[in-house]
Amino acid sequence: MCCEYRSWEFPFCLQYDASGTAVGATLRQKDASGIANPLAFVSHKLTMTQCRRSTIEREAYANPLQYIRESATKSAKLLQWSLALTEFDLDINYTKNSENAVADCLSRM
Repeated sequence: MCCEYRSWEFPFCLQYDASGTAVGATLRQKDASGIANPLAFVSHKLTMTQCRRSTIEREAYANPLQYIRESATKSAKLLQWSLALTEFDLDINYTKNSENAVADCLSRM
């Protein structure tokens, strides 16, 4: 695999998903021709305490950044995570489940 595309000039894409028992994510970066190349994959089993969290908090743990930024009512945990994100310059876009197969698979393994 050629590593020349790993440059700050090309955008990174983080896709993530949460199930009732785990979270999964993939980090990709587009190259000069617009192809998104995989850089990293991660899957993490939730603890029993994390499994008991509400759906939105499990999803927030997997980083649904768009919801966290736009949500009017936030729990203390969601507010803390939202404030932590304000220091970053992020473009946040929703990805349909059908286009998020890798992260979805990683969260359900």
